[in-house]
Amino acid sequence: MSQVNFDVMNARVTFKNIPLHTLSKFTFKDVQVACEEFKKIPGVDECIIIQTASRVEIFTVSNTESKDSPDARRSEGKALVLNKIKNTWVSLSTLEQIDIDHFDQTLEVYKGDDVYLHLLRLASGLDSVVVGKQEIFDEIVLSLAKAKSSGVTGKILNKLFDSVIRLAIRMRDTTGIAKDVVSLGDVAIKLVDEKAGLDSKKKVLLIGTGEAAAMVAKTLNKRGVSFDVTSRSLERATGFSTILSGTPVDFNDVLTGFDKYDIILVATTSDYFLITYDSIRLVMAEKKKGTLILDLSDPRTVDEGITALPGIKLLFRDQVFEIFEENVKSRTGIVPAVEKIIEKELPVLSIRMTRFDA
Repeated sequence: MSQVNFDVMNARVTFKNIPLHTLSKFTFKDVQVACEEFKKIPGVDECIIIQTASRVEIFTVSNTESKDSPDARRSEGKALVLNKIKNTWVSLSTLEQIDIDHFDQTLEVYKGDDVYLHLLRLASGLDSVVVGKQEIFDEIVLSLAKAKSSGVTGKILNKLFDSVIRLAIRMRDTTGIAKDVVSLGDVAIKLVDEKAGLDSKKKVLLIGTGEAAAMVAKTLNKRGVSFDVTSRSLERATGFSTILSGTPVDFNDVLTGFDKYDIILVATTSDYFLITYDSIRLVMAEKKKGTLILDLSDPRTVDEGITALPGIKLLFRDQVFEIFEENVKSRTGIVPAVEKIIEKELPVLSIRMTRFDA
């Protein structure tokens, strides 16, 4: 065995530091092309990108010396590689000037063992929007497979990701953290289906662009149900739809066309009523079919007074959150067990990563 000197870097923008509707501006239209562009940076030898509705993460390996740039292992070389990663990211995205000006505050950058720790937490489900959810693990596996097939990765990232995937499978199986996981969206859509039936003939509207709305959108996508999405800002609705599907519509158009929807899901953080009796009274007066409205907002943003209108059935978040929070609570006690395994495996993984066949 021989020891190889290299730097593994993870640069990421996630739901933890920017709104989901803004995340769309940081995404890449073609992930494979983006990987190839990052590999063109002097000193960067390998690249894998994980891009989902809640995160954009770039993993790179730098371990070469060239005449064009300082040794990537030296401090000045590391800084140069990071700056070029930022510049390449900007060139491949739809960032506006205000986003570029604040890029340093938005971007998280980690190296070495911190990258290994993050990837273990991510693959095990600890750092996903819904703890234990299977989707992020599947995305990691898929991202590695695509990177291998396109030739943008290499022996270092391949070894890292393969090792993490094996460990994550074991952690998920032995601790049960991924067992019977449901999201807020899963519970909400199940309730709606029970109360009103949910099929392709139903006209569905989603109001909101935050995390709760994202969970609902994901479940609707999984069920193959098309939907409109709106927010107080059409720009937010458009950004949200870019990464989470849905057809963006102006909120004012929603109010004037309220009667065309059969199911309306409201998941906002507004501190006032968005939907009131007076705002929809006229447009709903002639509607023949019933309308189901589920308000997941906290505080409530649908005025209970609208139930005075014929055909409207209103459900509130309490009927959903009790089930959802019980599911979350059931996994809370499992998290320390996963963290204990990660704490034990991290130094082993770190040592393993420094050793390759000669």
